[in-house]
Amino acid sequence: MNVSISTVVKDLDTTVSAMQSAITFYTLTMAAVMLLGAKLGDVWGRRRAFVIGAIVYALGSLTTALSPNFATLFIGWSVIEGLGAVLVIPAIAALVASNYEGKDRISAYAIIGAISGAAVAAGPLIGGFFTTYLSWRYVFASEVVIMFVVLLVVRKVADTSTPQRISIDVLSVLLSAIGLVLIVFGMLQSKTWGWVRPLHPPVINGVTIAPLGISPTAYLVLIGCVLLWWFFVRQEQLVSRSRNPLVHVSMFGIRQLRSGLSVLGAQYAITGGIFFMIPIYLQMTLGLDALETGVRIVPLSVSLILFSIVGTRLSAFWSPKAIVLLGQFILIASSLLLMGSVSLDLRGWLFGTGLFFAGAALGLLASQLGNVNMSSVSAAETSEVGGLQGVFQNLGSSLGTAVIGSVLIASLGTSFVSAVNASSLPSDAKSMVNEQSSSGIGIVPVSSVDQIVEQAGLSASDGTTLTQLYSESQVSSLRLSFFALTVIALASLLFSRGIPSGKPKRPVPAKKQKAG
Repeated sequence: MNVSISTVVKDLDTTVSAMQSAITFYTLTMAAVMLLGAKLGDVWGRRRAFVIGAIVYALGSLTTALSPNFATLFIGWSVIEGLGAVLVIPAIAALVASNYEGKDRISAYAIIGAISGAAVAAGPLIGGFFTTYLSWRYVFASEVVIMFVVLLVVRKVADTSTPQRISIDVLSVLLSAIGLVLIVFGMLQSKTWGWVRPLHPPVINGVTIAPLGISPTAYLVLIGCVLLWWFFVRQEQLVSRSRNPLVHVSMFGIRQLRSGLSVLGAQYAITGGIFFMIPIYLQMTLGLDALETGVRIVPLSVSLILFSIVGTRLSAFWSPKAIVLLGQFILIASSLLLMGSVSLDLRGWLFGTGLFFAGAALGLLASQLGNVNMSSVSAAETSEVGGLQGVFQNLGSSLGTAVIGSVLIASLGTSFVSAVNASSLPSDAKSMVNEQSSSGIGIVPVSSVDQIVEQAGLSASDGTTLTQLYSESQVSSLRLSFFALTVIALASLLFSRGIPSGKPKRPVPAKKQKAG
């Protein structure tokens, strides 16, 4: 979808900001109800949950492929496909745990991590080819076919789990889902509303919504955090009453799991940010089509696949911590390279090198973190940890797209308006820009600026100047977005202290420990 943004915007007569919302809510839907999906896998049985999830996902893909407008696309992709995925993802983790043991299980998780990395890398090329030569709709139609093939062979996967008769606490589901949605939605809207000081707050029935002069973003994030705190308290209360929690929050006390999930979230935040802002720049600023965009990302795609395999092989000689730290340091270096490579055409060798190293880092991390997380608990707890992995993966992607996208869009508006006001443009041109930016600057193709200027009745020379200023503002906003990625990469180093420096070993269940 990311490389198809400009085409979808045109086909469905929507905006880049709307597509940012769709991309964010696709992963947010998964993050918000992933724990419920993991619990339903315990209730129905893992393979049955996988089958139901695959069918729901296929229905969402079909809806998206046939969508006549943005609203239908949002429902089909961001909601229905997301709900299907929350059943599939935890089931995969649990089925691997039940089908393999010992070294085979470690290899299986490493292989799945490598394949996941390869899939992320191949997506832009596949999506770019279909969008350029056929239609982006064929991408989603092909997902229906893929799910049909999966359903034909799913019985070859053994499932030793038995459905459990357990109750699901509805309040816990609501608290976790609403809390996550409020936090991410607040961050998503920060580009328009501002973080604390209100920029362009919403207006309802003529009333500006900014209580006490504070942006709604701050309130949404605060309320979301309170709800998540309530969720944690609720889980502890359920355990103390001998009832089934949605997730055993005591697992966050496991240092290895806490570190693995935190690094995983940061990894996906960076991946989500990169796969949103680079295609936006390549298409909206440089005017590349979907396939050209996918090709330009090839260095990242190739290295992500290659180093997912390299990381799997290295795990036979190096500890997970050594491989993860190597990946994190390479990620920091690549972020700095990308920040320094930003130019009007992104054709420099620094940009390609930066993308290659970013892919290498993400590939190394993808090869390790699944096994680090799964080996931190006993086999009976893998379904819950699979759900937590899904939460952190998709929450990271949501936050990466929301935060980095908001930095990109907000800084574009600020930079462009400041550049126009400081320029020698006539007052009527400045007035037009300031008036149209009163509710925020939207990302539009650079090639369309001349048309906008012509419709506003400005001269050709003013149009040339505005186009130049807008292009330079897009470069400036992209550079700032890469700086934000660098900050996230640096922060992830703090999370890796609990990654095991030896071979990860699955804990022995409490009963076996007593018997020994």
